[in-house]
Amino acid sequence: MATEFIDRVTVHLSAGDGGNGCASIRREKFKPLGGPDGANGGQGGDVKFVVDTQTTTLLPLHHRPHLTADDGGIGKGDLRHGADGGDLVIAVPEGTVVKSQDGEIIADLVEPGTEYVAAAGGRGGLGNAALASSKRKAPGFALLGEPGEALSLVLELKTIADIALVGYPSAGKSSLIAAMSEAKPKIADYPFTTLVPNLGVVQAGDVRYTIADVPGLIPGASEGKGLGLEFLRHVERCAALVHVVDMATWEPGRDPVSDLTIIESELAAYAVDLDDGSGLLPLSERPKLVALNKVDIPDGHDLADIVRPDLEAAGYRVFEISAVSHTGLRELSFAMAELVTAERERRAEFEATPQRVVIRPRAVDDRGFQVQAESDDDGPVFRIRGVKPERWVRQTDFANDEAVGYLADRLDRLGVEESLFKAGAKPGDTIVIGGDDGVVFDWDPTSVGGAELLGSRGTDLRLEDDTRSTRKERKAAFHDRMDAKAAVRAEQEQERLAERAVRSRESSGASVSDAESGQE
Repeated sequence: MATEFIDRVTVHLSAGDGGNGCASIRREKFKPLGGPDGANGGQGGDVKFVVDTQTTTLLPLHHRPHLTADDGGIGKGDLRHGADGGDLVIAVPEGTVVKSQDGEIIADLVEPGTEYVAAAGGRGGLGNAALASSKRKAPGFALLGEPGEALSLVLELKTIADIALVGYPSAGKSSLIAAMSEAKPKIADYPFTTLVPNLGVVQAGDVRYTIADVPGLIPGASEGKGLGLEFLRHVERCAALVHVVDMATWEPGRDPVSDLTIIESELAAYAVDLDDGSGLLPLSERPKLVALNKVDIPDGHDLADIVRPDLEAAGYRVFEISAVSHTGLRELSFAMAELVTAERERRAEFEATPQRVVIRPRAVDDRGFQVQAESDDDGPVFRIRGVKPERWVRQTDFANDEAVGYLADRLDRLGVEESLFKAGAKPGDTIVIGGDDGVVFDWDPTSVGGAELLGSRGTDLRLEDDTRSTRKERKAAFHDRMDAKAAVRAEQEQERLAERAVRSRESSGASVSDAESGQE
């Protein structure tokens, strides 16, 4: 039974969630409140791809596309930390390219042992022992664990070979690779015998290289006809191409020159999307050799003598070979070795050249978040996007008032409230932290602490600010904020008095009804 070959799969990855922190108070004899002792939750497991030389196909991922790593354990009392979730390590073949569903290349896994973290596990939440401070000595809350990353990726396998054999079906590519190496591909006298790429190792003098035999190409292969489009990706990494031309085809209307022209047009139409920094050329611009196969047949030998001058005049290096009688294979193998040696020297020179490293330091005024002003049917909406605010929201237990207050303090220290004032937000406006599934709430500004004006030791950002406001402007801004908070308090007081009046009327009405029923 032949092994099924899979070279393109879509996988759905889910990293492990971080464990929740624990809110616990130490209790022992004669010491009922010994302080917080809630431990942290464990880290969620990662989903990793690792290049394995013993893996040659993506078949296991084809049958099992949904992959999930282990979750982190929850924290416990007595400072017992949750266990970290185990990483899920997935073995992939050499030459696996990781892409997004939009086709963007994310990682190119070539070297054996290369490891890539495709989905990172979530952070474990802090327990109340880690949240304790001089001002908050016994926190009654803990942080939740972050969810792990969940995404879908496309994996493509691109064969790593030095030379690729291309040509029409039944041109003799499989026979050629079997004659030049120890490979044992399927050989038969009907088209599309080769359904999967075959690899063979060739020794030419001191040079050892690999050749790849891919399924035959036909007109329209670059558009998806036949099997060409499915396997053209396997020749992208090759240093050179060898056109295997059939000198004894039995199909009417075909000739060697037109066959070569059609294959060249299909190669030119195929877009090489490999972006590994090696500077590979498009397939139509790679070094090429032409092997006129089946010259052991009398008609084939005569036809080779006719077309060879035209091909050499077009710039091709032509070899007359026979995979059956091994005619011309030695010369062809050494010509392939020359192209492989030149490509290896080019790559060695490319790798030896120091690559320019661009360092982009973080801006001084970059606080790690942005406030975007939007609008909907109910009025203005201010959306806060940033790694820290969104992570803090995911870690907050909104059923715990103390945890919500802790979140508000963190956002204020980060400078979110000041940025909202500058963006034009007013008390009662809708604030969203995160994307479409973010947390929505009505803004109630708190007092201004001024800690956001402090920098690192020995520096003062106020001295570096060229747009420093005047004392009058700062005083006006302060009064505006105080007026805003006073308006909010007055509105809340009016709502409280209105609710009290409603309750009073309801209670008086009930008393009258009771009195009337008593008289009856």
